[in-house]
Amino acid sequence: MTISLRPVSGTDEYPELLAIWRSAVEATHDFLTAEDVSFYASRVPGYFPQVELTLATVDGVVAGFSGIASGSLEMLFVHADHRGAGVGSALLQAALSMFPSLTLDVNEQNPQALGFYLHHGFVIAGRSATDSEGRPFPLLHLR
Repeated sequence: MTISLRPVSGTDEYPELLAIWRSAVEATHDFLTAEDVSFYASRVPGYFPQVELTLATVDGVVAGFSGIASGSLEMLFVHADHRGAGVGSALLQAALSMFPSLTLDVNEQNPQALGFYLHHGFVIAGRSATDSEGRPFPLLHLR
């Protein structure tokens, strides 16, 4: 198995990124209703141009992506079919190599993601009662 990383080439890849996002969210965000997922899915493509996107492939198959803005990891999602295969770790290590003091937010109600980041040495530096959309999904701020 070979994991490769490359920049996202353009907006033509956004539908594939959104499919990865949906797969990852449906596998890990059990605190969201179907309506919540649809709400966020309608907004996610608008965030793509605001971040530097990196695409991960496994043996040539698109498997995950990350997005960074101003030293903050704004998104990291791995397709459910590729979870646990090192894709997330590869994306995170690439982000850390560019920004050693990388920060990020993680949903407090997503213990799998929190555990992943804590395992990689991040620590909780703060908490917000709502997410960036002002919705009642608390965020933990990690550094």
